[in-house]
Amino acid sequence: MSAAREYELDEQYEWARPPQGGWTADDLDRLPNLPPHTELIDGSLVLVSPQAAFHARVMKLLEFALENQAPDASEVLREMSVRLDDKNRIEPDVLVTQAYEFLDAHQTWYGPQQILLAVEVVSPDSRERDREVKPRKYAGAGVPHFWRVEEEGGLPVVYVYELDPAVNAYQTTGIYHSKLTLSVPFPIEIDLTGINPRRP
Repeated sequence: MSAAREYELDEQYEWARPPQGGWTADDLDRLPNLPPHTELIDGSLVLVSPQAAFHARVMKLLEFALENQAPDASEVLREMSVRLDDKNRIEPDVLVTQAYEFLDAHQTWYGPQQILLAVEVVSPDSRERDREVKPRKYAGAGVPHFWRVEEEGGLPVVYVYELDPAVNAYQTTGIYHSKLTLSVPFPIEIDLTGINPRRP
């Protein structure tokens, strides 16, 4: 017996057919019945698998820590999409906005110029996107700071990047295992072992 989940679709079900040239960033707001957290990369829809407990705990830890340490005028949000261009609209796990821009209550995405920091927590199905595709896209759109978080022994390891405007690419500024201490984009101190605060 196979452990794989079997999907049965109604005979009338029709998969969304991309238009010539692929989907656009605006299509994500118009397409019916898209699964939550669907992203658009190079005009193709990317459907996200259910996330593991590690992923959820890391997002909670970072959101809470950043909310308490970010500048007062910035906003910290989880899973809010960023429209990088007409063919790319991706959803960082956590983001911090620039100090001067807030969304209208009904808007569904930020522009890259509004983002100070984008954070991606790597999952097995997103490894290549989070390590290669998304950093390249964020950097190309001018997002100044990027963190990639990976799991090691049940704890987060944070890879920190800063945009080098001369080459429009990220440069690694550090790899943090137990404690994240940074002076940019603002003073930050996070106990990464706090991912499981109730663990005995």
